[in-house]
Amino acid sequence: MLSHLVDPIVAVATAPGRGAVGIVRVSGRDLGSLVRALCGRSLEPRHATLLPFLDAHGQPIDQGLALYFPAPHSYTGEDVLELHAHGGAVVLQLLVARCLEVAAAAAGQLRALRPAAPGEFTTRAFLNGKLDLAQAEAVADLIDAGTEAAARWAARSLAGEFSREVQALADALVELRALVEATLDFPDEEIDFLQRADALGRLARIDERLQSVLAAARRGALLREGIHVVLAGQPNVGKSSLLNALAGAELAIVTPIPGTTRDKVAQTIQIHGVPVHVADTAGLRSPDDALDEVERIGIERSWAEIGRADVVLVLHDLTRLAAPEYQRAQAAIEARLQSLTQVPRLQVLNKCDLAPPPAPNKDAIVLSALTGEGLDALRSALLELAGWQATIEGGFIARTRHVHALRRAAEHLTQARAHARAGDAALELLAEELRLAHQSLGEITGAFTPDDLLGEIFGRFCIGK
Repeated sequence: MLSHLVDPIVAVATAPGRGAVGIVRVSGRDLGSLVRALCGRSLEPRHATLLPFLDAHGQPIDQGLALYFPAPHSYTGEDVLELHAHGGAVVLQLLVARCLEVAAAAAGQLRALRPAAPGEFTTRAFLNGKLDLAQAEAVADLIDAGTEAAARWAARSLAGEFSREVQALADALVELRALVEATLDFPDEEIDFLQRADALGRLARIDERLQSVLAAARRGALLREGIHVVLAGQPNVGKSSLLNALAGAELAIVTPIPGTTRDKVAQTIQIHGVPVHVADTAGLRSPDDALDEVERIGIERSWAEIGRADVVLVLHDLTRLAAPEYQRAQAAIEARLQSLTQVPRLQVLNKCDLAPPPAPNKDAIVLSALTGEGLDALRSALLELAGWQATIEGGFIARTRHVHALRRAAEHLTQARAHARAGDAALELLAEELRLAHQSLGEITGAFTPDDLLGEIFGRFCIGK
């Protein structure tokens, strides 16, 4: 995709289907001839003009508003023409076809006009310096936001809040790198660099700020991507009832017959604006139990889902908790769960409306999926386990790749501090770790981003954006 970014492009910029208004967007160099052919006249920059959009015979295809943004004062940094027409699919396609027809008859650069690829307008905005990569990703995040909080935080990222935090860290690293490099270039000065330049103090302050940005990015990624929660436990412990209670709807079939749930049932809910993707799975049994083939497949899928979870809710039935058969099966399940050390688990004691809970246990949530008792405590515990802080009102949206880049930068800073403590003999290693930390930060805003990653990021955008 990146090799064709010099071609002018055209696309419908509004969602498919019928609507009151539809927009056709064109971006490229020197679009003046296209403007005159479609609008019958030149347009005043950045002013909406009501006029007919003309076909090859000078007859109107539709009448609407035309806006012309000459480079570099446009979304993409190129000339941009927007035609705001009536939102019928046929009308918009006629306008796109007319743009391509004008270009085919033209001489010069406009002749290469072609339909835009997904995300190509925003790609050009990034490459032309109108947005950095974090801001460009925030465009898609704002469009895809599923909650009010996600939309607000994406808007902050689009406005540059996240980028400014990253840039401040990068600037501090550049200043420190310059001092280290200067010391390496002039070794005969006999200046105790580490002491006079307060390298350890500078590194500590940079690391403290980095940890703050990393914590904010984790929250932003959590708000964007949500928490993947899996309900696990033996048959008839109330997994399906809990899913229905959390979702506020009868999504899963609930019966007293063991094995009713044979495959995953999933639903996305919101807790304080955070998307929580809850999956109900087939009841887990001991390997020694006799299973039919369908139930065996369902249980293996349950374990696969558990392995991908961010949080596993391990449900227990208070009415059967003391039964020997129940305890035997639970021991086998817990043994396998212990092998999944990377997956946080939360013990949930269900059916407190039918049986009294055991002695208080701060590591378990007692509830009734039937009456709703304890559900609020479960919701709060889920967010706390995932690292969400409901008291923080403002923030910026982030992605998993941003979190990973910040973690790599933090790891390089840890190594840099170790080399700084070693003295002047480790200055070259210190310089290298600072360079790698700086490069990791640059991956967030696009300063050190390979083309294949750009293609993957922008390829997920909608066409016309």
